[in-house]
Amino acid sequence: MTNPMVWAELTAAGFAGLVVVTFAMLKGWREWIALQRLSIEGRGPVEGNAAASPMARIELADLKERVRKLEAIAAGVDL
Repeated sequence: MTNPMVWAELTAAGFAGLVVVTFAMLKGWREWIALQRLSIEGRGPVEGNAAASPMARIELADLKERVRKLEAIAAGVDL
């Protein structure tokens, strides 16, 4: 392993890996900052209890009804 070309290739591969990891972490950091910004503004998933529109409330009620029916089926209750 005294060949300088091997060391150059290993160094280049290590640097390329470091660059990939750095870019992935930077993208994750930016997405996290965007999520925090949305939650501070009150539009993010942190404050998801209040439905934004009547259509969203209707959809949520429909999903709750489906879950209730599935739970009844799982419990063996006849609807």
